[in-house]
Amino acid sequence: MAVVEELLRSEPDGAISFGNHKLAQKAKVEDYEHAGDLLKVKTYHEITKLEKNGMFLYESVPGTSVLQFVERADGVEFIVEGDEDAQITIGLNDDTEYEVFVDGRSVGAMKTGLGGKLSLSVELEVAGEVPVKITQK
Repeated sequence: MAVVEELLRSEPDGAISFGNHKLAQKAKVEDYEHAGDLLKVKTYHEITKLEKNGMFLYESVPGTSVLQFVERADGVEFIVEGDEDAQITIGLNDDTEYEVFVDGRSVGAMKTGLGGKLSLSVELEVAGEVPVKITQK
């Protein structure tokens, strides 16, 4: 398993990787520039949180490491890893229906409310790394 030692990094393909679920103490990176946006990450073993331009984008409880996080006009895609099963909340478009895929399988359609947040559970304890894809229907 590959935690993100630098807490937040830009990947050559335009994706980002962030978080470190192995940290015992809280750590953060602020004002990280990526593709014209300012990112902020706070992470440790209990929670991982990502903001873009001051707006909520990702949160997991307990903390996770996220690899190859890509935002698209129709959703997001990433690989998440952790030592325990995680509850993940993603900031998306308000009042929109999305199809959610975890480990290559559809877990069904979910609709965001006025806040644009979508929550899902990911079983990580046994799997380690799990790909997640969320696409607008």
